[in-house]
Order: sequence, then C-alpha cells, then structure tokens
Amino acid sequence: MRALIAGAFGTLVAAAALTVACAPRGGSTGPGTPLPVGEGPITGEAHGRLDGRDRMARIALAGKAGQAPVSATGRWRIDEQGGRTKLVSGQGAENWRIEQQGGLLRVAGDNGDATPWREGPFVARASDAGSALRYDNRRYRGELWFTPTDSGILVVNRLPVEDYLRGVVPIELGTRQPADRAALEAQAIAARSYSYIRVPSDAAVEPRSGWHMVATVQNQVYAGMDVEAPIVNEAIDNTAGLVIRYDGLLVDAPYYSSCGGRTAAPKESWRDVREEPYLQSVDDTDPQTGRPYCDISPRNHWTAEFDEGQLSETVRRALVAAGARDPRPGVVTEMRVEGRTASGRATALVLRTDRGDVTVRNNEIRNVLRNARGAILSSTYFSVDRESRARGHLSGVSLRGHGNGHGVGMCQWGAIGRSRAGLDARTILRHYYPGTVVGFAD
Repeated sequence: MRALIAGAFGTLVAAAALTVACAPRGGSTGPGTPLPVGEGPITGEAHGRLDGRDRMARIALAGKAGQAPVSATGRWRIDEQGGRTKLVSGQGAENWRIEQQGGLLRVAGDNGDATPWREGPFVARASDAGSALRYDNRRYRGELWFTPTDSGILVVNRLPVEDYLRGVVPIELGTRQPADRAALEAQAIAARSYSYIRVPSDAAVEPRSGWHMVATVQNQVYAGMDVEAPIVNEAIDNTAGLVIRYDGLLVDAPYYSSCGGRTAAPKESWRDVREEPYLQSVDDTDPQTGRPYCDISPRNHWTAEFDEGQLSETVRRALVAAGARDPRPGVVTEMRVEGRTASGRATALVLRTDRGDVTVRNNEIRNVLRNARGAILSSTYFSVDRESRARGHLSGVSLRGHGNGHGVGMCQWGAIGRSRAGLDARTILRHYYPGTVVGFAD
C-alpha cells in the first residue's frame, strides 16, 4: 500500500501518504458497538452481512485530466449534479468525452455533437443493472463524477465500499487458488478496515477534497471491474461488513507483501509515529518447517546491486530529502548499517563521502536506495554483502535482504502460507494484529 497523483489535489494526496505511512491508529467510525461474531472460520451463519448499510466511497482516478473519455457497456447517461438535467444518454457503443474550459465542462462526441458549457460536476450513471461505465479503457461499478479544477478534470468513482474492494483485493493479494481462501478473507477484512477509517458511515458527509482515497499505492491500488475474480468476490461477500477492532475501536490495519520471518513495530519503519498495542513485532515462523510462512514469496530473499553512479544518486536523494541547499553528492567512500531494530531491520544507513557523512533512517532508506528503474529497495531488513573499491572510494555495493515492504501489520505472503497450512481468517488476523477481534463496524 506510492505513486503520487499530481494536480489540483496533489497536496492532499501527499497528506494522505503521511496517514498511510506514519499514523496507523484506531478510531471510532460511528455510534454503537460491534455486533458479536462467532469464533472460527467465516462460514455458515457467521458470514458477513451488511443489511443494506454499505458505505459509499469516493475514489479519485485522476486529478488533472485534460479531457475524460467516458462510455459504457450498455445503457447509460450523464447528468448534471443531482440529476437536475440529463445531458447525454447512450447505449454503450458510442464514445463521449468530458471537456473543460476554465471552470466549465461540456460533453462532446466523436461526431461533433456537444452540450452547452456548464458548471458541473457531471455524473455518469449506468441506466440498467447490466451496464458498467468505462473510463480510460477500464470498467467501473457505481458512478463517475467529473469536476473542473484549476489543474484539470478531477475524475472520481463513487461506489459502495464492498464493490470498491472487488477492485482492490485482487490487486493487493492476487487472484489466488482455493487453498488461499482464508488469506483472501483476511485481506478483504483488513482492506475494509482501512477503507472504513477513511469513508464515514454518514453518506451525507462530503469530503472537502471530493474524494476519500486515491486509486494508487498512495492508499490501496484499485483497478475497477476488469481485475475482479469469482474466488475473490466470494471472499469479499463472505466477510461483508466485517472489520478489525481493538478495544472497541476500528483499526487502521497496515499490510505489505512479505516480512522475511518477523514483522516490525511501527517505530522500526516510520519516524514520529505512535505505537499501537495491536501493531507489535511478531514471529512469523512455521513451527512445522522452521521457515517463515512467507518463504513461498518469490521476493522474500533478494539481492540489490548499486554501482558508483547509483551510490552518488542515493546520496543526492538523501540530501534533497533532508532539505540541503547544495545537494552535490561527492564521492562515496563507505556505506554501513548503523544499528538494528528488535526485528533485525536497519535503524540507520550511513553514507560517508568526501564532503561529509549522510545518514538516512528507518523506511526512508528504501526511498533513497532505488535501482536503475527507480524502484525503491524491497525492505530495510538487509545487510551489506559485498563492496568493490577503486581509487579509494566505493565503486559498487551488493546488498542481501529479506522481505518486501515496510513490515508493519499483516504479511500478505505469510497470510497465504498460513491459509495453506489450514488456518482461518480470524486466526491469521489475530496473529498479525495481536489483541484484535473481527466484528461489524456499524
């Protein structure tokens, strides 16, 4: 769960990133207490239920679109906000686009037809149950909202949280095999908890930004209907409305790909974040094999190579992140890990140069140690494996590491391994979020 959507809401997206990365928390989302749910697998009468009370999420798909192509798979229409005026209706085969001129919008067709310029926002809706909306070559449930901003058109998908999760869980955990069903259910519950923290139970409360979450790794990756899979939808339906709670409060439950054998406490990965009793460093070793449950991940063990140029670029990134006025990197003469956390992750990375030492701490190490394609380092659970030297400075470094992600909360590949070992979703979640229970939010 960090590509930034720039534009009219770039600052707000950056603020959301801090929430994801730096502030796991519990919080009340409404009146009442969670309804009791029995122990054991989520089957039979213990299936999730919503009683028609699903929350409506607003997911930002784009923030500064120059124009927004829109169509559908069946009958659909575009209205002004609230449906006061029907602007366009179609059968799905024709293509339309939303265009902007200052603070005004219009709908234009390929045949030259266009509506008058209006203030907006415009709302696209399917006219029958069998239709899905299309935007930017992807199908979406719910509604598409188009709002003019100073930077372009803000495109938002408004839909029930349960339908939103259908486009999240397959991306976050993949389309799994039947043996992974409990992991899919655990992922659905964790993703729903994350969503409910950000989507109020009162649909009348409109977010000032126009959206609750963005569709990228900034929050949870969301790709609409095209990624849906029957086994994933079944896991979401089986857990409908179920969230993670600690001491009666809804949990903001972080997760990531693999832990490498032991999860991390928040302060091991993030600076200036408060500790939570349900986010502890826990062992993730399978007692039957003595190996981490997440060893089945293809990225659980990795190496990373950095040449002289990449090392200099790493220092430059660190200097820029620290706000240096003159971020010239100098020549790197030494790299060392300075201190380790209780779970074995690097506390700080010191890069010694001929212009002075540069120290990078916690999860920021991953952001500055990027490969040639710009991808961040897999984790801070690593050691310096090999160094090359030339002319008195480092000419190359090889790192050897474990795990993939920040390490706080649920290890997704660990959850898959536990599911294949026969553990149910509640047991999986209790392990990664100690002291929590699964219950209903409202």
